[in-house]
Amino acid sequence: MDINDVRGLGTIFALIAFLGIIAWAYSSSRKGRFEDDGDMIFKDNDIAERSADAERNEK
Repeated sequence: MDINDVRGLGTIFALIAFLGIIAWAYSSSRKGRFEDDGDMIFKDNDIAERSADAERNEK
């Protein structure tokens, strides 16, 4: 076994790992969580707006 065999096995391992990550990310069981995470910025914005409105109402 020379260095080229090791490089080939490393490439195959990296490809399998990459495909595993892609399968994990696009699996239907993760869809709900990722949608919630994607909407998080809008939820934070709503909270910030409510806080700003509450501060204005206190003055």
